[in-house]
Amino acid sequence: MTSPRHIPSAKTILLGVSGSIAAYKAAEIASLLRKAGHDVHAVMTRRAVDFITPLTMATLTRNPVLCDLSEEKEGGWKPGHIELADRADLLLIAPASASCLARLACGFADDALGAVALATRAPVLIAPAMNGNMWKHPATVENTERLRLRGNEFIGPVEGMLACGYEGTGRLAEVADIVEKSCRMIA
Repeated sequence: MTSPRHIPSAKTILLGVSGSIAAYKAAEIASLLRKAGHDVHAVMTRRAVDFITPLTMATLTRNPVLCDLSEEKEGGWKPGHIELADRADLLLIAPASASCLARLACGFADDALGAVALATRAPVLIAPAMNGNMWKHPATVENTERLRLRGNEFIGPVEGMLACGYEGTGRLAEVADIVEKSCRMIA
């Protein structure tokens, strides 16, 4: 099989994964993006690793996973998260928890995902996933609007049964829809 780095139409997609029960779906997203011929790099928050392992994401993306800024590889003058941010054709954050949205809206850069999000000039696609009450909370509504005003695009959340047992809006959008929109944004 040819590596995505050698496919002329291959794009570099940074897949941000935050701490949500829907984080397990990031594995399928990564796999489908790779099958579409893209070079995928996972950037995980500390809470994301409670739900899915970096080893899983590294295996599926065939790239090292960035989880902690203090663990960046030495060897060059440019920090690894800046290099990733510069190479990105798209930053896809799936799932984006309520906490992740708040941190992005406020511009926090004290973790790998926040630092990459601030440093990249690539388009950003955010796929929220959380409890429906959290999604409708005025703080989350305000944070989402602030991110939209900055040019970030959203997909979902969608309605359905939530992991917490509630039914309503808060489910991660369908994986196929996230992958399709991601590919469309970098076409």
